[in-house]
Amino acid sequence: MPAVLACYALKGGVGKTSAAVNLAWLSAQEGRRTLLWDLDPQAAASFLVRTKPKVKGGARKLFQGDSDPNDAVRATTYEHLDVLPAEVLYDSADLDLDAAKKSSRRIERVLRDLPGYDVVVLDCPPGLSLLSANIVHAADMLLVPIVPSPLSLRTLDQVVDFIGGNDTTVRLLAFLSMVDARRALHRQVIGLLADRYADVARTTVPASATIERMGQRRAPLGIWAAHTRAAESYRELWQEITPRLATDA
Repeated sequence: MPAVLACYALKGGVGKTSAAVNLAWLSAQEGRRTLLWDLDPQAAASFLVRTKPKVKGGARKLFQGDSDPNDAVRATTYEHLDVLPAEVLYDSADLDLDAAKKSSRRIERVLRDLPGYDVVVLDCPPGLSLLSANIVHAADMLLVPIVPSPLSLRTLDQVVDFIGGNDTTVRLLAFLSMVDARRALHRQVIGLLADRYADVARTTVPASATIERMGQRRAPLGIWAAHTRAAESYRELWQEITPRLATDA
């Protein structure tokens, strides 16, 4: 089994997909055969790596074990990086998972049928669901972006409780996303997070127009904005993640 990193959040718009795409690209750049699996029906990760958001045979058959996931994988233009694209408007995953045998282990089953990868990065849909339970059972690490606001600390508590209720050994690593160090509230929340939780990355990802422009460029930051602070923050974050995943180039 590959090392599995799941980019996960309870709410959208917190920088989850940007992290998934940039970290998957960084993994591939280091020579690891990497798969980016877009599990979010918004298909943003698929869009950002210029892949058509459609799964051959449908995501329903993939989850229920009725199709070969290797047929759904698509190569990207980046060496060592493949993508398993999302299916736009596929919003009944929980019903299909519930109908499958070992319904909380279907993602893990699909990954077993995808040999040869060193790292898999999951871009997960927001929320708590049966699909979320699949994710925490399949992943080695849950990477959780936290926007610096008091309510975000509450969502992190909910993720911690969710992991604890699912009998899993997944590791949690939170990181601060969309940070504006000029704002007093952001500085205060950063201090609260560091004091309250042990598993918080030292790296913070800034609020950045460069990251927002990924939707226009449709490419990881390392391709077109390698020398920006935003790109450097993802490199630093990946350097914190790598030893925790125990991946080898």
